[in-house]
Amino acid sequence: MEGKNQTALSEFIILGFSDLNELQFLLFTIFFLTYVCTLGGNVFIILVSVLDPHLHTPMYHFLGNLAFLDICYTTTNVPQMMVHLLSEKKSISYGGCVAQLFAFIFFVGSECLLLAAMAYDRYIAICKPLRYSVIMNKVLYSRLAASCWTGGFLNSVVHTVLTFRLPFCGNNKINYFFCDIPPLLILSCGDTSVNELALLSIGIFIGWTPFLCIVLSYLYIISTILRIRSSEGRQKAFSTCASHLVIVLLYYGSAIFTYVRPISTYSLEKDRLISVLYSVVTPMLNPIIYTLRNKDIKEAVKVVGRKWQPPILSFD
Repeated sequence: MEGKNQTALSEFIILGFSDLNELQFLLFTIFFLTYVCTLGGNVFIILVSVLDPHLHTPMYHFLGNLAFLDICYTTTNVPQMMVHLLSEKKSISYGGCVAQLFAFIFFVGSECLLLAAMAYDRYIAICKPLRYSVIMNKVLYSRLAASCWTGGFLNSVVHTVLTFRLPFCGNNKINYFFCDIPPLLILSCGDTSVNELALLSIGIFIGWTPFLCIVLSYLYIISTILRIRSSEGRQKAFSTCASHLVIVLLYYGSAIFTYVRPISTYSLEKDRLISVLYSVVTPMLNPIIYTLRNKDIKEAVKVVGRKWQPPILSFD
């Protein structure tokens, strides 16, 4: 009977903001502007990092990967959220839900690992500056970035397979903005104990372990910065890490809260706001935070601007 019910389920209804009918257009406008800013800011970082040879360094290699990840995972759900805000039909096909969950978990997991790789890069740059170019060579930072993508892919495969092996018996209304693990587990009529165990155990490796590595890296970094005698040197060293640290706190705080805890503690009404934070707001803030006080990128913009400036014609 469960197999029949699961086979008969051809689509899911995304409730999203259905309870805020009078705010649909306002929310659409906010999400549209946020999405445009996210795309523009992250594409800008990628282009500047590629076009300016001075930014062909490990730090900006990782930053370019981060910008691309932000574009990818915000695109997996925000456009659909905007469509649902303006349309009466707020559904997604069963196959579309599978694809959306896989893509979102893939990009979220990859970003968790990438933030840890970026922390390691900052640790080597500040704590071992004389050996930085030797340790953080092109082979190593390319392998680190590739490992982040691979880890995110494997994490997504496991969770997607485990989630959609579950039976969904009749009720197809997801009280969330998109297809994510927690609302689907709550919706399922089967035993989700294996899924919960996978979330907690894999979450240790994909969430808590990278986060603890970041914390450890920053303990060494802060210790090294405090030993710098000149205030100018301390400020310069800290400024290279401040942007990354802010992103880590925003991203890991919301992501760990969402995935690495028992399903019985979930409240979709409250957790929806957290999902908006890490899936919509954080990708928009990343390029703003990284460029606001970044002298390298400001200089790169000037260099790229001069290169692309059209020649002034002279009629003398």
